Amino acid sequence: MIDARIEVQDSILKTIQVLLRSLLVSGAVDALLVPMSLPSGSVAPMLVTDPDALDQADPLAPVLPINAARAASLLTATDQQRTLGLVLRPCEIRALVELVKFQQASLDNALILGIDCPGTYSVTDYQQAAGKDLLTTELLAGAASGQPRPHDGLAFRAACQICEQPLPEGDHLALTLGLVGVEPGSLYLRARDDLAEALNLSAGQPPAGRAAAARTYLDARTQARDNAFAQFRDRVHSIDGLLREFSTCIRCHNCMVNCPICYCRECIFRTPTFEHESQLFFQWAERKGTVRMLPDTLLFHLTRLNHMVTSCIGCGICADVCPVDIPVGTIFRTVGQKAQALFDYHPGRSLDDAAPVQEFREDELTTLGERPH
Repeated sequence: MIDARIEVQDSILKTIQVLLRSLLVSGAVDALLVPMSLPSGSVAPMLVTDPDALDQADPLAPVLPINAARAASLLTATDQQRTLGLVLRPCEIRALVELVKFQQASLDNALILGIDCPGTYSVTDYQQAAGKDLLTTELLAGAASGQPRPHDGLAFRAACQICEQPLPEGDHLALTLGLVGVEPGSLYLRARDDLAEALNLSAGQPPAGRAAAARTYLDARTQARDNAFAQFRDRVHSIDGLLREFSTCIRCHNCMVNCPICYCRECIFRTPTFEHESQLFFQWAERKGTVRMLPDTLLFHLTRLNHMVTSCIGCGICADVCPVDIPVGTIFRTVGQKAQALFDYHPGRSLDDAAPVQEFREDELTTLGERPH
C-alpha cells in the first residue's frame, strides 16, 4: 500500500469522478458500483460500465438510501468474471465483509474502494433539502478538522451520530479516499500497489493532521454512542422493558428486509409457520384473557437479535425504514456491544476473523458460569 495526495481540480467531487473514470478507462476495473445522482435529486447505488456516465457519480452525497453491501452481494455472490470496483462507506464495507464470511458475497473479482464518512442524512431530509451541494461542502469543511456538523435545522441519521467507525480500515481495502484531516485543495489516497500504478500515483506521506483529526472525530462519536447506550439501558431492564420498546411494531418486517446481515434465503418469518389455525387464537385468548393481533411481534425481534446481533455493523438502515420510529438500530447496537464483547468479536473488521456463529470453542461460555468438563 502507498500513501498519496493529489491536487483537487475544480472540486473534490470532480476529482473523485476523474479518479473513478481512470479506473474504468485503464482497465483496472470493468465496472463500478457507485452512488449516482438521479434526475429526481436523490442518490442511489448504480452499476456503471460507461466512463462518461461517471459525471453523475456522487459518492460524497451525505445520504444512505440502502446499505450497498446488499447490492454488492447480488453482483458477486454467484460466479462472475468481470473485475468490479465497489465504492462504499465504512458501514457498507463492514457489512460486505460479514456477507463474504457467510458466502453471500465474494471479493474474488472485486476491489473495495472505501471513502471516509463525515455523516449522512435521512433519505427524506436529503431529498427535501435545498442546496444539496452546500450540504456536502459543509461536511467536507468540518471533516478537515475532524468536526463534521450537520446543516442548521437538520440532524444526522441516528446511526451516524453514534458511529465510532467512520473511517475505512482493513487489509481488504484496495483504495481509500481520505477526507478527515485533509487540508482543503487536496485528496488523500491510500492505494494498493496495482491501483497506484493504474492511477499513476506517487508515494508520499499521510496528511500531517489526519491522525489528530481522526481522534477528535472518533472521540466525539464514541461519547455519543456511550450516552445513547446508557439511555437505553436506563429504561430497559427486562423482557417487559424490551416489549415496551417494540410495542408499536406493526410487524411489517421492513427492518429485516433492509438489513444487510439478514441474508437467509429461507426465513421462518416468511413461511406459514406463524399462520396459525384460527382456533388457536381463541384458545390462547381463553387461557390468557387477551392475545395481541398480529401475534409473535416480540418473538420476531428476539429471533433477529439471536441470529445476527454478533454481526450487526451498526448501519442503522433498520431504524430508517421503521414506519413507527422504533430505534431498532440503537437497540441492536446496545445488545450487540455486550454480545460482541463476550466473543471478543468485531464485525466487519477482518476477513480472517470467523464470526461467532461459524465456530465452536469448548470453553467459550465459561465466563457465563458454565463449568469446564
